[in-house]
Amino acid sequence: MQAAKAASPKSVVPKSNGKPSIPEFDAEESLAELRTLAESAGAKVVGSILQHRDRVDPTTLIGAGKLEEIAGAAASVHADLLLFDRDLSPSQQRNIEKIVHRRVIDRTQLILDIFARHARTREGQLQVELAQLQYMLPRLAGRGVEMSQLGGGIGTRGPGETQLETDRRKIYRRIRHVEEQLENVRRIRAQQRQRRESAPVATVALVGYTNAGKSTLFNVLTRAGVLSSPKMFATLDPTIRGVTLPSKRKVLLSDTVGFIRNLPHTLVSAFRATLEEVQRASLILHVSDASSRLSAEQDAQVEIVLRELEAEKKPRLHVMNKVDLLDEEVAQSLIADAARGSNTVYVSAVEGTGLEQLLARIDAMIEEDPVSRVHLRIPQKEGKILALLEARARIYSRQYQDGAVVLEADAPESVVRRVREWIVG
Repeated sequence: MQAAKAASPKSVVPKSNGKPSIPEFDAEESLAELRTLAESAGAKVVGSILQHRDRVDPTTLIGAGKLEEIAGAAASVHADLLLFDRDLSPSQQRNIEKIVHRRVIDRTQLILDIFARHARTREGQLQVELAQLQYMLPRLAGRGVEMSQLGGGIGTRGPGETQLETDRRKIYRRIRHVEEQLENVRRIRAQQRQRRESAPVATVALVGYTNAGKSTLFNVLTRAGVLSSPKMFATLDPTIRGVTLPSKRKVLLSDTVGFIRNLPHTLVSAFRATLEEVQRASLILHVSDASSRLSAEQDAQVEIVLRELEAEKKPRLHVMNKVDLLDEEVAQSLIADAARGSNTVYVSAVEGTGLEQLLARIDAMIEEDPVSRVHLRIPQKEGKILALLEARARIYSRQYQDGAVVLEADAPESVVRRVREWIVG
Protein backbone atom coordinates (compact mmCIF):
# COMPACT_ATOMS: atom_id res chain seq x y z
CA MET A 1 0.00 0.00 0.00
CA GLN A 2 1.50 3.31 -1.08
CA ALA A 3 0.45 6.62 0.35
CA ALA A 4 1.00 10.25 -0.33
CA LYS A 5 0.32 12.50 2.60
CA ALA A 6 -0.84 16.08 3.02
CA ALA A 7 -0.81 18.10 6.23
CA SER A 8 -2.06 21.50 7.24
CA PRO A 9 0.08 23.60 9.60
CA LYS A 10 -1.00 24.64 13.05
CA SER A 11 -2.05 28.08 11.80
CA VAL A 12 -5.14 26.57 10.21
CA VAL A 13 -6.26 24.56 13.25
CA PRO A 14 -9.21 26.36 14.81
CA LYS A 15 -9.14 26.90 18.55
CA SER A 16 -12.13 25.87 20.62
CA ASN A 17 -13.07 28.22 23.44
CA GLY A 18 -12.97 26.78 26.91
CA LYS A 19 -10.69 23.85 26.06
CA PRO A 20 -7.16 23.57 27.44
CA SER A 21 -4.45 24.98 25.21
CA ILE A 22 -2.64 22.11 23.49
CA PRO A 23 1.00 22.67 22.54
CA GLU A 24 1.38 21.68 18.91
CA PHE A 25 4.28 20.12 17.06
CA ASP A 26 5.54 22.27 14.23
CA ALA A 27 4.47 21.24 10.73
CA GLU A 28 7.59 19.19 9.94
CA GLU A 29 7.43 17.33 13.24
CA SER A 30 3.75 16.65 12.71
CA LEU A 31 4.47 15.20 9.28
CA ALA A 32 7.25 13.04 10.72
CA GLU A 33 4.82 11.61 13.27
CA LEU A 34 2.24 10.97 10.54
CA ARG A 35 4.90 9.12 8.56
CA THR A 36 5.64 6.91 11.59
CA LEU A 37 1.93 6.23 12.05
CA ALA A 38 1.54 5.34 8.37
CA GLU A 39 4.49 2.96 8.46
CA SER A 40 3.08 1.35 11.63
CA ALA A 41 -0.08 0.68 9.61
CA GLY A 42 1.94 -1.01 6.84
CA ALA A 43 2.06 1.83 4.31
CA LYS A 44 4.95 2.73 2.08
CA VAL A 45 5.10 6.53 2.12
CA VAL A 46 6.16 7.90 -1.28
CA GLY A 47 5.74 11.63 -0.77
CA SER A 48 4.44 14.45 1.37
CA ILE A 49 3.05 17.91 0.70
CA LEU A 50 2.81 20.73 3.23
CA GLN A 51 0.47 23.65 2.66
CA HIS A 52 0.40 26.96 4.56
CA ARG A 53 -3.02 28.63 4.64
CA ASP A 54 -4.53 31.46 6.63
CA ARG A 55 -7.82 29.60 7.01
CA VAL A 56 -9.38 26.22 6.30
CA ASP A 57 -11.36 25.72 3.10
CA PRO A 58 -14.69 24.43 4.50
CA THR A 59 -15.40 22.38 1.37
CA THR A 60 -12.08 20.68 0.64
CA LEU A 61 -9.86 21.73 3.57
CA ILE A 62 -6.97 22.85 1.35
CA GLY A 63 -8.68 24.17 -1.81
CA ALA A 64 -9.51 22.60 -5.16
CA GLY A 65 -6.40 23.96 -6.87
CA LYS A 66 -4.05 22.39 -4.36
CA LEU A 67 -5.98 19.13 -4.60
CA GLU A 68 -5.46 19.04 -8.38
CA GLU A 69 -1.73 19.45 -7.75
CA ILE A 70 -1.80 16.63 -5.19
CA ALA A 71 -3.76 14.39 -7.59
CA GLY A 72 -1.05 14.88 -10.22
CA ALA A 73 1.73 14.17 -7.75
CA ALA A 74 -0.03 11.03 -6.53
CA ALA A 75 -0.49 9.79 -10.10
CA SER A 76 3.19 10.32 -10.89
CA VAL A 77 4.28 8.03 -8.05
CA HIS A 78 1.33 5.60 -8.35
CA ALA A 79 0.05 6.35 -4.86
CA ASP A 80 -3.37 4.83 -4.24
CA LEU A 81 -4.13 6.49 -0.89
CA LEU A 82 -3.93 10.01 0.53
CA LEU A 83 -3.45 10.58 4.27
CA PHE A 84 -4.37 13.92 5.83
CA ASP A 85 -2.72 14.94 9.08
CA ARG A 86 -5.92 16.26 10.58
CA ASP A 87 -9.54 15.19 10.88
CA LEU A 88 -11.79 15.58 7.86
CA SER A 89 -15.53 16.08 8.01
CA PRO A 90 -17.57 13.49 6.07
CA SER A 91 -18.36 16.06 3.36
CA GLN A 92 -14.72 17.18 3.06
CA GLN A 93 -13.63 13.58 2.68
CA ARG A 94 -16.17 12.96 -0.08
CA ASN A 95 -15.35 16.21 -1.89
CA ILE A 96 -11.62 15.50 -1.81
CA GLU A 97 -12.09 11.98 -3.18
CA LYS A 98 -14.16 13.33 -6.09
CA ILE A 99 -11.26 15.56 -7.11
CA VAL A 100 -8.28 13.26 -6.54
CA HIS A 101 -10.02 9.99 -7.58
CA ARG A 102 -8.27 8.09 -4.81
CA ARG A 103 -9.14 6.85 -1.38
CA VAL A 104 -8.66 9.47 1.29
CA ILE A 105 -8.40 8.88 5.03
CA ASP A 106 -7.72 11.25 7.88
CA ARG A 107 -5.57 11.00 10.98
CA THR A 108 -8.33 9.50 13.13
CA GLN A 109 -9.11 6.73 10.65
CA LEU A 110 -5.40 5.92 10.39
CA ILE A 111 -5.10 5.58 14.18
CA LEU A 112 -8.25 3.44 14.27
CA ASP A 113 -6.71 1.17 11.65
CA ILE A 114 -3.53 0.73 13.69
CA PHE A 115 -5.61 -0.11 16.75
CA ALA A 116 -7.56 -2.68 14.72
CA ARG A 117 -4.32 -4.31 13.62
CA HIS A 118 -2.91 -4.58 17.12
CA ALA A 119 -5.95 -5.60 19.18
CA ARG A 120 -5.43 -9.21 20.26
CA THR A 121 -7.97 -9.92 22.99
CA ARG A 122 -11.72 -10.03 22.51
CA GLU A 123 -12.02 -6.97 24.75
CA GLY A 124 -9.55 -4.97 22.67
CA GLN A 125 -11.27 -5.97 19.44
CA LEU A 126 -14.67 -4.92 20.81
CA GLN A 127 -13.33 -1.55 21.90
CA VAL A 128 -11.78 -0.87 18.50
CA GLU A 129 -14.91 -2.02 16.68
CA LEU A 130 -17.07 0.35 18.73
CA ALA A 131 -14.76 3.28 17.95
CA GLN A 132 -14.76 2.41 14.24
CA LEU A 133 -18.53 2.11 14.05
CA GLN A 134 -19.00 5.46 15.80
CA TYR A 135 -16.50 7.07 13.44
CA MET A 136 -17.98 5.56 10.29
CA LEU A 137 -21.66 6.11 11.05
CA PRO A 138 -21.82 9.77 9.87
CA ARG A 139 -19.73 8.84 6.83
CA LEU A 140 -22.10 6.23 5.39
CA ALA A 141 -24.17 8.62 3.25
CA GLY A 142 -23.23 8.33 -0.39
CA ARG A 143 -20.57 5.68 0.21
CA GLY A 144 -22.59 2.50 0.46
CA VAL A 145 -20.61 0.48 -2.09
CA GLU A 146 -17.25 1.29 -0.50
CA MET A 147 -18.43 0.60 3.01
CA SER A 148 -19.98 -2.77 2.18
CA GLN A 149 -17.06 -4.05 0.07
CA LEU A 150 -13.99 -3.51 2.20
CA GLY A 151 -10.68 -4.65 0.80
CA GLY A 152 -7.20 -4.87 2.26
CA GLY A 153 -4.97 -1.99 3.24
CA ILE A 154 -4.93 1.05 5.47
CA GLY A 155 -8.25 2.36 6.63
CA THR A 156 -10.07 -0.86 5.80
CA ARG A 157 -9.35 -2.84 8.95
CA GLY A 158 -12.88 -2.84 10.17
CA PRO A 159 -15.56 -4.93 11.79
CA GLY A 160 -16.42 -6.52 8.44
CA GLU A 161 -19.02 -6.33 5.70
CA THR A 162 -22.10 -7.33 7.66
CA GLN A 163 -21.50 -4.66 10.31
CA LEU A 164 -20.90 -1.87 7.80
CA GLU A 165 -24.01 -2.05 5.64
CA THR A 166 -25.53 1.28 4.81
CA ASP A 167 -28.71 0.55 6.73
CA ARG A 168 -28.22 2.83 9.73
CA ARG A 169 -30.57 0.79 11.86
CA LYS A 170 -28.30 -2.23 11.52
CA ILE A 171 -25.29 -0.10 12.43
CA TYR A 172 -27.05 1.25 15.51
CA ARG A 173 -28.07 -2.29 16.50
CA ARG A 174 -24.48 -3.43 16.16
CA ILE A 175 -23.27 -0.49 18.26
CA ARG A 176 -25.77 -1.35 20.98
CA HIS A 177 -24.68 -5.00 20.88
CA VAL A 178 -20.98 -4.09 21.19
CA GLU A 179 -21.73 -1.64 24.00
CA GLU A 180 -23.61 -4.40 25.87
CA GLN A 181 -20.64 -6.75 25.49
CA LEU A 182 -18.28 -4.03 26.69
CA GLU A 183 -20.55 -3.40 29.65
CA ASN A 184 -20.13 -7.07 30.54
CA VAL A 185 -16.36 -6.58 30.28
CA ARG A 186 -16.60 -3.60 32.64
CA ARG A 187 -18.68 -5.63 35.06
CA ILE A 188 -16.20 -8.53 35.06
CA ARG A 189 -13.28 -6.10 35.37
CA ALA A 190 -15.02 -4.38 38.30
CA GLN A 191 -15.51 -7.74 40.03
CA GLN A 192 -11.84 -8.61 39.49
CA ARG A 193 -10.83 -5.19 40.82
CA GLN A 194 -13.09 -5.63 43.84
CA ARG A 195 -11.40 -8.93 44.65
CA ARG A 196 -7.99 -7.28 44.28
CA GLU A 197 -9.00 -4.33 46.44
CA SER A 198 -10.17 -6.67 49.21
CA ALA A 199 -6.46 -7.40 49.74
CA PRO A 200 -4.07 -4.55 50.57
CA VAL A 201 -2.32 -4.57 47.17
CA ALA A 202 -1.87 -1.27 45.36
CA THR A 203 -2.11 -0.86 41.60
CA VAL A 204 0.46 1.24 39.74
CA ALA A 205 -0.51 2.30 36.20
CA LEU A 206 1.98 3.06 33.45
CA VAL A 207 0.90 5.88 31.14
CA GLY A 208 2.73 7.89 28.53
CA TYR A 209 3.00 8.95 24.92
CA THR A 210 3.05 6.10 22.45
CA ASN A 211 6.52 4.62 21.93
CA ALA A 212 7.89 6.11 25.18
CA GLY A 213 9.07 2.64 26.22
CA LYS A 214 6.28 1.70 28.65
CA SER A 215 6.10 -1.95 27.61
CA THR A 216 9.89 -2.36 27.74
CA LEU A 217 9.89 -0.89 31.25
CA PHE A 218 6.91 -3.10 32.19
CA ASN A 219 8.78 -6.18 30.95
CA VAL A 220 11.99 -5.47 32.83
CA LEU A 221 10.13 -4.79 36.10
CA THR A 222 7.75 -7.76 35.87
CA ARG A 223 9.46 -10.18 33.45
CA ALA A 224 6.09 -10.43 31.74
CA GLY A 225 7.20 -10.81 28.13
CA VAL A 226 4.69 -8.25 26.79
CA LEU A 227 5.29 -7.26 23.17
CA SER A 228 7.55 -4.20 23.00
CA SER A 229 8.07 -2.65 19.60
CA PRO A 230 9.28 0.63 18.09
CA LYS A 231 5.98 0.75 16.19
CA MET A 232 3.30 3.03 17.56
CA PHE A 233 0.51 1.44 19.61
CA ALA A 234 2.21 -1.96 19.85
CA THR A 235 0.39 -2.41 23.19
CA LEU A 236 -3.41 -2.18 23.23
CA ASP A 237 -4.61 -4.93 25.50
CA PRO A 238 -4.09 -4.20 29.21
CA THR A 239 -1.69 -6.41 31.13
CA ILE A 240 -1.40 -6.57 34.92
CA ARG A 241 1.50 -8.28 36.70
CA GLY A 242 2.87 -8.31 40.23
CA VAL A 243 6.07 -6.52 41.26
CA THR A 244 7.91 -6.91 44.58
CA LEU A 245 9.14 -3.63 46.06
CA PRO A 246 12.27 -3.22 48.23
CA SER A 247 10.05 -3.33 51.34
CA LYS A 248 8.90 -6.79 50.18
CA ARG A 249 5.40 -5.41 49.58
CA LYS A 250 3.79 -6.46 46.33
CA VAL A 251 2.09 -4.07 43.92
CA LEU A 252 0.23 -4.70 40.67
CA LEU A 253 1.74 -2.95 37.66
CA SER A 254 -0.67 -2.18 34.80
CA ASP A 255 0.54 -1.49 31.26
CA THR A 256 -1.85 0.68 29.19
CA VAL A 257 -2.32 1.86 25.64
CA GLY A 258 -0.04 4.71 24.60
CA PHE A 259 -1.48 8.20 24.24
CA ILE A 260 -0.94 10.49 21.27
CA ARG A 261 -1.79 14.07 20.37
CA ASN A 262 -5.38 14.48 19.26
CA LEU A 263 -6.21 10.94 20.36
CA PRO A 264 -9.65 10.34 18.83
CA HIS A 265 -12.38 10.90 21.40
CA THR A 266 -14.16 7.77 20.19
CA LEU A 267 -11.09 5.76 21.18
CA VAL A 268 -10.88 7.30 24.64
CA SER A 269 -14.55 6.49 25.13
CA ALA A 270 -14.28 2.98 23.72
CA PHE A 271 -11.20 2.16 25.80
CA ARG A 272 -12.70 3.53 28.99
CA ALA A 273 -13.06 0.00 30.40
CA THR A 274 -9.32 -0.50 29.95
CA LEU A 275 -8.37 2.98 31.11
CA GLU A 276 -10.38 2.53 34.31
CA GLU A 277 -7.19 0.90 35.62
CA VAL A 278 -5.62 4.36 35.39
CA GLN A 279 -8.56 5.97 37.21
CA ARG A 280 -8.41 3.46 40.06
CA ALA A 281 -4.60 3.26 40.40
CA SER A 282 -2.91 4.24 43.66
CA LEU A 283 0.01 5.71 41.71
CA ILE A 284 0.53 6.71 38.09
CA LEU A 285 3.94 6.31 36.48
CA HIS A 286 4.11 8.85 33.67
CA VAL A 287 6.76 7.48 31.29
CA SER A 288 8.44 9.94 28.91
CA ASP A 289 11.12 9.57 26.26
CA ALA A 290 14.07 11.52 27.70
CA SER A 291 15.82 11.45 24.31
CA SER A 292 12.97 13.11 22.41
CA ARG A 293 13.18 16.82 21.67
CA LEU A 294 9.38 16.82 21.80
CA SER A 295 9.04 15.25 25.25
CA ALA A 296 7.49 18.42 26.76
CA GLU A 297 4.81 18.57 24.05
CA GLN A 298 4.20 14.83 24.37
CA ASP A 299 3.83 15.17 28.14
CA ALA A 300 1.24 17.91 27.60
CA GLN A 301 -0.78 15.52 25.44
CA VAL A 302 -0.70 12.91 28.20
CA GLU A 303 -2.04 15.56 30.60
CA ILE A 304 -4.95 16.23 28.22
CA VAL A 305 -5.99 12.56 28.25
CA LEU A 306 -5.52 12.22 32.02
CA ARG A 307 -7.83 15.20 32.50
CA GLU A 308 -10.39 13.58 30.23
CA LEU A 309 -10.14 10.45 32.39
CA GLU A 310 -10.44 12.61 35.54
CA ALA A 311 -7.16 11.12 36.75
CA GLU A 312 -4.98 14.23 36.65
CA LYS A 313 -4.94 14.60 40.46
CA LYS A 314 -3.73 11.08 41.14
CA PRO A 315 -0.35 10.70 42.89
CA ARG A 316 2.20 10.59 40.12
CA LEU A 317 5.87 9.84 39.51
CA HIS A 318 7.52 11.05 36.32
CA VAL A 319 9.79 8.42 34.77
CA MET A 320 12.18 9.71 32.10
CA ASN A 321 13.09 6.64 30.06
CA LYS A 322 15.76 6.03 27.38
CA VAL A 323 18.58 7.87 29.17
CA ASP A 324 20.91 5.45 27.38
CA LEU A 325 20.30 7.57 24.27
CA LEU A 326 21.56 10.72 26.01
CA ASP A 327 25.17 11.87 26.36
CA GLU A 328 26.63 9.83 29.23
CA GLU A 329 27.69 12.85 31.31
CA VAL A 330 24.28 14.49 30.86
CA ALA A 331 22.52 11.26 31.85
CA GLN A 332 24.64 10.82 35.00
CA SER A 333 24.02 14.44 36.01
CA LEU A 334 20.24 14.05 35.59
CA ILE A 335 20.19 10.80 37.57
CA ALA A 336 22.19 12.41 40.38
CA ASP A 337 19.86 15.44 40.50
CA ALA A 338 16.79 13.19 40.64
CA ALA A 339 18.30 11.20 43.50
CA ARG A 340 18.28 14.37 45.60
CA GLY A 341 14.52 14.33 45.92
CA SER A 342 12.76 15.54 42.77
CA ASN A 343 9.55 13.87 41.60
CA THR A 344 11.35 12.55 38.53
CA VAL A 345 13.34 9.36 38.07
CA TYR A 346 15.69 8.80 35.12
CA VAL A 347 15.95 5.24 33.83
CA SER A 348 16.93 3.11 30.88
CA ALA A 349 14.59 0.16 30.61
CA VAL A 350 16.86 -1.35 27.94
CA GLU A 351 20.06 -1.20 30.01
CA GLY A 352 18.49 -1.47 33.48
CA THR A 353 19.80 1.91 34.63
CA GLY A 354 17.96 3.58 37.53
CA LEU A 355 15.49 0.75 38.15
CA GLU A 356 16.46 0.31 41.81
CA GLN A 357 15.86 4.02 42.41
CA LEU A 358 12.53 3.74 40.60
CA LEU A 359 11.34 0.83 42.75
CA ALA A 360 12.49 2.61 45.90
CA ARG A 361 10.58 5.76 44.92
CA ILE A 362 7.43 3.73 44.18
CA ASP A 363 7.84 2.03 47.55
CA ALA A 364 8.00 5.40 49.30
CA MET A 365 4.88 6.70 47.54
CA ILE A 366 2.59 3.69 48.04
CA GLU A 367 0.34 4.10 51.09
CA GLU A 368 -1.48 0.76 51.01
CA ASP A 369 -0.32 -1.81 53.57
CA PRO A 370 2.06 0.63 55.35
CA VAL A 371 5.41 -0.63 56.60
CA SER A 372 6.54 -0.31 60.25
CA ARG A 373 9.55 -1.42 62.30
CA VAL A 374 8.86 -4.34 64.68
CA HIS A 375 10.91 -6.29 67.26
CA LEU A 376 9.92 -9.95 67.48
CA ARG A 377 10.70 -13.02 69.53
CA ILE A 378 9.41 -16.07 67.71
CA PRO A 379 9.81 -19.74 68.80
CA GLN A 380 11.94 -21.64 66.31
CA LYS A 381 9.16 -24.22 65.94
CA GLU A 382 7.00 -21.56 64.22
CA GLY A 383 8.47 -22.35 60.81
CA LYS A 384 5.58 -20.94 58.79
CA ILE A 385 5.74 -17.58 60.55
CA LEU A 386 9.51 -17.36 60.11
CA ALA A 387 9.12 -18.22 56.42
CA LEU A 388 6.43 -15.54 56.08
CA LEU A 389 8.78 -12.92 57.54
CA GLU A 390 11.61 -14.08 55.28
CA ALA A 391 9.39 -13.64 52.23
CA ARG A 392 7.40 -10.52 53.17
CA ALA A 393 9.60 -8.40 55.48
CA ARG A 394 13.02 -6.73 55.43
CA ILE A 395 15.00 -8.31 58.26
CA TYR A 396 17.75 -6.13 59.76
CA SER A 397 18.97 -8.36 62.59
CA ARG A 398 18.52 -11.96 63.69
CA GLN A 399 19.65 -13.66 66.89
CA TYR A 400 18.98 -17.10 68.35
CA GLN A 401 18.20 -17.22 72.09
CA ASP A 402 16.84 -20.12 74.13
CA GLY A 403 14.94 -21.83 71.32
CA ALA A 404 13.61 -18.55 69.88
CA VAL A 405 14.58 -16.24 67.03
CA VAL A 406 14.86 -12.55 67.97
CA LEU A 407 14.28 -10.32 64.96
CA GLU A 408 14.21 -6.65 64.03
CA ALA A 409 12.35 -6.10 60.78
CA ASP A 410 10.34 -3.72 58.65
CA ALA A 411 7.04 -5.42 57.83
CA PRO A 412 3.81 -4.43 56.06
CA GLU A 413 0.69 -4.04 58.20
CA SER A 414 -0.79 -7.22 56.69
CA VAL A 415 2.21 -9.18 58.05
CA VAL A 416 2.33 -7.34 61.39
CA ARG A 417 -1.25 -8.46 62.10
CA ARG A 418 -0.19 -12.11 61.73
CA VAL A 419 2.84 -11.84 64.02
CA ARG A 420 1.38 -9.48 66.63
CA GLU A 421 1.50 -12.06 69.44
CA TRP A 422 5.31 -12.28 69.13
CA ILE A 423 6.02 -8.53 69.16
CA VAL A 424 8.24 -7.51 72.07
CA GLY A 425 9.30 -4.13 73.48
